[in-house]
Amino acid sequence: MKKYTCTPCGYTYDPAVGDPDNGVAAGTAFEDLPEDWVCPECGAAKEYFEEA
Repeated sequence: MKKYTCTPCGYTYDPAVGDPDNGVAAGTAFEDLPEDWVCPECGAAKEYFEEA
């Protein structure tokens, strides 16, 4: 699965890890994240992420 990086802060979403602090299980593809999911580091919306 592809990783995506937050352009404002540089956080990288890794589907192998997910975002367990925000209820996203490991193995969740970026495309499958809820539309209201935001960067756990800076709060940026999904639209600010680019494929790493």
